[in-house]
Amino acid sequence: MSQNSRSSLSEAADRAWAHLRGGWHVVLTRGPNQIQFWFIALAVGIASGAAALFFRKGIEWLQAFLYRTDDITHLHSWAGTLPWYWVLTIPILGGLVVGAILHVFTPDGRVRSVADVIQGAALNDGRVEGRAGLASAAASLITLSTGGSSGREGPVVHLAAVISSRVLHWLKADGVTGRDLLGCAVAAAVSASFNAPIAGALFALEVVLRHFAIHAFAPIVIASVAGTVINRLEFGGVTEFTLPDASMFQFYEELPAFLLLGAVCGVVAGMLMRSIFAAEDVATHIQGRIGLPRFIRPAIAGALLGMIAIWFPHIIGVGYETTSLALTGRIGLWDAIVFAVIKTVAVSITIGGRMGGGVFSPSLMVGALTGLAFGLIATSIFPDVSGSSSLYALAGMGGVAAAVLGAPISTTLIVFELTGDWATALAVMVTVSISTAIGTRLVDRSFFLTQIERRGVHLAAGPQAYLLGLVRVASAMRRRDAERAAPEETCWEMIDAGDYLDAQATLESALPAFDRTGAVFLPVVQLQGADQPPELLGALYHVDALRAYNRALAATAAEEHS
Repeated sequence: MSQNSRSSLSEAADRAWAHLRGGWHVVLTRGPNQIQFWFIALAVGIASGAAALFFRKGIEWLQAFLYRTDDITHLHSWAGTLPWYWVLTIPILGGLVVGAILHVFTPDGRVRSVADVIQGAALNDGRVEGRAGLASAAASLITLSTGGSSGREGPVVHLAAVISSRVLHWLKADGVTGRDLLGCAVAAAVSASFNAPIAGALFALEVVLRHFAIHAFAPIVIASVAGTVINRLEFGGVTEFTLPDASMFQFYEELPAFLLLGAVCGVVAGMLMRSIFAAEDVATHIQGRIGLPRFIRPAIAGALLGMIAIWFPHIIGVGYETTSLALTGRIGLWDAIVFAVIKTVAVSITIGGRMGGGVFSPSLMVGALTGLAFGLIATSIFPDVSGSSSLYALAGMGGVAAAVLGAPISTTLIVFELTGDWATALAVMVTVSISTAIGTRLVDRSFFLTQIERRGVHLAAGPQAYLLGLVRVASAMRRRDAERAAPEETCWEMIDAGDYLDAQATLESALPAFDRTGAVFLPVVQLQGADQPPELLGALYHVDALRAYNRALAATAAEEHS
């Protein structure tokens, strides 16, 4: 090659490198444009899908190692043949490790999950905790591998959110971009976990972002497809569950039965969610009452789970073997009822004991067992107008899961994509609609939103409620030296009377104070300490507070309708 040719190639490479650096600089300083964001969404989708795949494979490998089996698809059956002391010991050891991880790497000893992702999307510009999130993923992996009775969707969703948060940190992205990229990561993780690209995309929009903005749809779908490809490269195009060849549905004659099943599923879902919250409250009360170290709490939960698993190994892990048996009608009536009750108790112990994992897979199992029990009763009473009991199990699976997640659209699609059965859509949709309507009345709209509500954050009420807690008084006040500032003498008189606002307060407490006092403005102070007088910073006018609140509402509406 001539010297001139080499020189030309070198100059071309230098120009290309300069363009790349310039483009990256623009992305970092001004944010990505639409096309650039799609490529970023693709990369995040691949990374999130890979993380979900490795999480699932890690659980399978550790389960196979600890329970000494090469076929984890029949883990429950195999665990029933193991010595009782081994079935008891594994979850205790797992609980000790989980407790140690959460004690060291989280400030409160609590596993992060889908609720934290929803809260991060609404209140933190699409960001979640990194250190605590990675620790939660490790704790959940150990929980699910050592006999914990929960699901893997919660951990992988939060793990994907940690990945997107790291990318957002590099990009220095704004809130809209942050939430969109978070939705991409969540969609890819759900798709990779369940081989469900349509449901993964809708889950991100319906559950996490809680809106269906057009601008977010394309990148989320791109990421969801990327996650599905990751899954199918490893597992192929097979569905999670295989149904009987024929699921007979008598259509009009049988529809009232599915309406009734929906009501039953709504009640069951409410009982499942309330059982988990009750277990958490009881465990927290006992822990505080006897001064139990927080790292011991998961080990005690593990001991309880181990004792249950000696007689009911069906509770171990996500429960896909039992769910599959229910969907194919290979469980009797009383076994279905007992297994559903025991699974509810086990899930409550697992999550209440802060061992880790999610609630979606357990709700699928409880729903399938509920639907099967209902179907066995219905088909025995009305054999001439009833189809297969497996169809009731499928509808029940969707009904309970939809009410728990508060997501009827994405849950319906997940059920179809998990089973590959699209012919029974009417029965599932009827059941899901009724169960969601009833279940969401028994809690604050869903399991996740109720978790957030219990922390004092009012996301379930919508942006008109939670946005008040985001706007700081200090950001909307008029400072002492500002134009049209409040008279200082009047401010000090109001402070002496006890009518003032702390600079760290938000509009959530400021607006009720205006209603209570009827004042045009309230002084804003910086509290110095018990023996120190407060420092007057300025005053918050009622009209300025309302203006700031209106701007926040307008920005949220603009994002949701863009």
